[in-house]
Amino acid sequence: MTPAREPDGQDSPTRNALLDAAEEIMRAEGYAAVSTRRLAARAEANPALVYYYFGNMDNLFVELFRRGAERSYQRQLDALSSRQPLWSLWEAIHDQSHTALTMEFVALANHRKAIRAEIAESSRRFRALQLDIVSRVLADRGPRAAAYTPGALVLLMSGISRLLRMEEAFDLDTAHEDAVALVEDFLHEIEGERKHSA
Repeated sequence: MTPAREPDGQDSPTRNALLDAAEEIMRAEGYAAVSTRRLAARAEANPALVYYYFGNMDNLFVELFRRGAERSYQRQLDALSSRQPLWSLWEAIHDQSHTALTMEFVALANHRKAIRAEIAESSRRFRALQLDIVSRVLADRGPRAAAYTPGALVLLMSGISRLLRMEEAFDLDTAHEDAVALVEDFLHEIEGERKHSA
């Protein structure tokens, strides 16, 4: 993959406008609708600047994914340092799984190896963070919490959330409340009633 150029640095207004444009188009019409001409028109920039800043479309998609992943990673860091880290993690995972952009990147990964590799690397980073924090949380919550392994809990929350969000995209919600209740009953048992910040 050709490395992206950084003529004006990562915070170039034009570069950010192109990434914003790509995100808007992907959310509204899917990744297949993203083209240099459409990006340039939406960002009010010269089409050649797409290649100037990113080198090729794969680099643009990778940079867009990284930008979103960094925001999500920070949100999970914040969640896991809250007073109720398991509740906060569940909400962060559940909210993140809902985005149309996430679904578009999963679809894009089927066609572009660079995106697949980026998602895999990002997922490993997220999983390591989640397992580290959840391990500590469960160890501090006594013998009842110790009956559950951190890996099983992280996969259960992630897997249920992703499946529910995918099915909701097809207007299918059979037994969704039961699945959510399964996770939330456990969280209630370990961390008590959910306390939201004022």
